[in-house]
Amino acid sequence: MREVLILAGEASGDLHGAKLAERLHAARPDLGLRGTGGDRMAAAGVSLLERVDGVVGFVEVLRHIPAHWRLLRRVTERLRGGNVALVILIDYPGFNMRVADAAHRAGVPVLYYITPQVWAWRAGRLDAMARIITKAAVILPFEEELLRRHGVDATFVGHPLLDRALDLPDRAEARRRLGLPVDGEILALFPGSRPQEIARHLEDFLAVARELERRRPGLHVVVSVAPTIQLDRARVPYPLVSSASFDVLRAADVALCKSGTTTLEAAVAGCPCAIVYRTSAISYAIARRLVKIEHIGLLNIVAGRTVAPEFVQDAFEPQRVADALVPLFDPKSPERRAMIEGLDDVRARLGAAGASARVAAIASEMVP
Repeated sequence: MREVLILAGEASGDLHGAKLAERLHAARPDLGLRGTGGDRMAAAGVSLLERVDGVVGFVEVLRHIPAHWRLLRRVTERLRGGNVALVILIDYPGFNMRVADAAHRAGVPVLYYITPQVWAWRAGRLDAMARIITKAAVILPFEEELLRRHGVDATFVGHPLLDRALDLPDRAEARRRLGLPVDGEILALFPGSRPQEIARHLEDFLAVARELERRRPGLHVVVSVAPTIQLDRARVPYPLVSSASFDVLRAADVALCKSGTTTLEAAVAGCPCAIVYRTSAISYAIARRLVKIEHIGLLNIVAGRTVAPEFVQDAFEPQRVADALVPLFDPKSPERRAMIEGLDDVRARLGAAGASARVAAIASEMVP
């Protein structure tokens, strides 16, 4: 049986890879699915060559280089074996661009789903992408034109998180599902999906919550926990909700989000938010020199302007963040009204649901 390699390197890639695997298996049961990922991909029928977890930050990645090289050698040997009909790469560019090069050398076509963020940094990758990637399935609206302009056969397929938002609950139903009060104000905290993010964010997220409780008596706080994280309940004096980010965002009046896909989830859910991020001092110094865009939050990047306020590195001070969040609780405030309009605009720009099905169709066409 010919096989398709699906390679993901972190929690979000595992989720998107699982959805894609389900669609591809239904469309092409004649193909075996192998790859790297986590529990979701395994449950979707992907035979895992190795379970992997992503890391972020320049310094943090250095510690994982030996393991990456070992895995790359295994994948390269498989590509040279002659049985791989297609490689599907999902995000994780530091590793997956090397796999794309190995696949190109082995004569195996490459479909890159959720491509490197060359619009933010390392634009020099565009030449390599045009040379080694057969097709690209992009999830942000401006990526198709950018990649095509540089010789990459790219198609905008819509953002995959829209598939998870087809039947969002209203506020009352979301609160009922989560066991939260139907009345009263709710603040949602999204401190991150990786251990190093929790280590750098959690205490100040909690400090923001305590400050807002002081300013807004009766405020309820809930913490959204990624499936890759376990929080010590002794450290967090608020309810923890695992793997239900859209329910939490629909239940909340306001959210505090770590920069990343959660900011787009907030846009889709229509939940006003502030965006924060902190990394190691060395990683931040390097990023300042390399990253060429004004915003760090995907929500603002898609909008092309500041919709949600951002607090990065030393600017992430609990008092300042609380100051920005307070007017967002007031349904009549100009800040909240403007943000709701901005969130609606971002959601419209993300395309339509069905990204996984579109990518599966592209993949099927690439394997006769």
